[in-house]
Amino acid sequence: MHEKCGVVGIALEDRAAARPLYYSLYALQHRGQESAGIITHDGFQQHSHVEMGLVGDAFGPDDLESLNGPNGIGHVRYPTAGSVDSSCAQPFSVSFKSGSLGLSHNGNLVNAGEIRDELANLGHAFTSDGDTEVIAHDLARNLLEADLVRAVKRTMSRIHGSYALTIMHDDTVMGVRDPEGNRPLCIGKLDDGYVLASESAAIDTLDGELVRDVEPGELIVLHDDGTGFDSYQLVEKEHSAHCFFEHVYFARPDSTIDDNLVYEVRRELGRKLWDESGVQSDVVLPVPDSGRAFASGYAEAAQEDGADIEFAEGLMKNRYVGRTFIMPTQDERERAVRLKLNPIKSTIEGKTVTIIDDSIVRGTTSTQLIELLKDAGAEEVHVRIGAPAIISPCYMGIDMATREELIAADKSVEEIRDEIESDSLSYLSIDAVAETLAKGHEDLCLGCVTGEYPYEIEGEETDRDVERPVIGDQTVEADD
Repeated sequence: MHEKCGVVGIALEDRAAARPLYYSLYALQHRGQESAGIITHDGFQQHSHVEMGLVGDAFGPDDLESLNGPNGIGHVRYPTAGSVDSSCAQPFSVSFKSGSLGLSHNGNLVNAGEIRDELANLGHAFTSDGDTEVIAHDLARNLLEADLVRAVKRTMSRIHGSYALTIMHDDTVMGVRDPEGNRPLCIGKLDDGYVLASESAAIDTLDGELVRDVEPGELIVLHDDGTGFDSYQLVEKEHSAHCFFEHVYFARPDSTIDDNLVYEVRRELGRKLWDESGVQSDVVLPVPDSGRAFASGYAEAAQEDGADIEFAEGLMKNRYVGRTFIMPTQDERERAVRLKLNPIKSTIEGKTVTIIDDSIVRGTTSTQLIELLKDAGAEEVHVRIGAPAIISPCYMGIDMATREELIAADKSVEEIRDEIESDSLSYLSIDAVAETLAKGHEDLCLGCVTGEYPYEIEGEETDRDVERPVIGDQTVEADD
């Protein structure tokens, strides 16, 4: 499972934006580790620095000093569309007749190829195979014909898929969220300006105050002098399609997304997991770090019901080993589990154990963990998952696996239990997720757990009445 990207945009009154952007990207590093970049504008010209690698490796002191101007945008990337090379690193910048344009994108378009072909036929030259450049070129073209707000609205009418964007047109910083609100984006207030970010943790890092989430289909334009922002509700839909997996796994526990503190959501999901499928065992262990809040809620609910269950940190994490799903081969992924996690034998030996995790993707990590625990002397190992079974791929910006690689795509729960060799296995229900997030099924993107998506994707079922934009030679007016 690959991570999504992180975006940020800042407008300040009278100080350089580069360092606050840099700190914000550090706060969003968990959302992408392949590349990092910042674009600023000093009122006269655009400045850019984009490099492969982690934030701390991509920028040196001299790099930050060269990024002049009080306004800017930033990006951390893990590739979900486009090549793994510098050509797709962001923010993406383009210069055209109406000025300079920078763009950072979190998400994934399902019709990028159609728009790319149309623009290429009109003479646009592309330097990457990513969908971010497609959005940038389309927006640049529309800015030649319309004002800023109408140009953004026209581009939104053409792109189909998930996106949270931070955009810089000359020295104006904007943020826009797709009409379904699939990807998170929020607004924060600083002492001397405003910030847009994928997660509120980035605002906290700057000692800022969370104002609110950007609404689905909303455009936020920060004032160039950092004194405020304007809001334009460009597209309205009856239902949203929030990604529930942000709360389950991707977002930081200390972030608030769509009015829900992620940590508390995970604890509540853990409580519901006990209510739905609790099993008596001696000890409850989280899979670090993603399972910790789930396990805490699970154990608390069990103890409230009178169960004699201990919550313990029975698996110690080597933090210098990369995430197992990023490893390029199966053999490396399996070996990385052994390198990454070491059981505390005294906590496990001779005991029945329940391990709590956020998901099972391929099943290989779970198999390795269960083997580790039984080798350490566990008498029984029960597995509880704080989300529904993932049966379908994600097309919305999470490159989790192909359908053929997903263990739950063609196996029952009992067949998965047998394959990973656990003593029991249960997943959380979709209803429990919706109830915890205080949303109906119709306001969540559940494609990965139902096989029905909130967008029109070729070869896949949809869970709502939706039409993919027709891209061709026809003229689309940039309406009011």
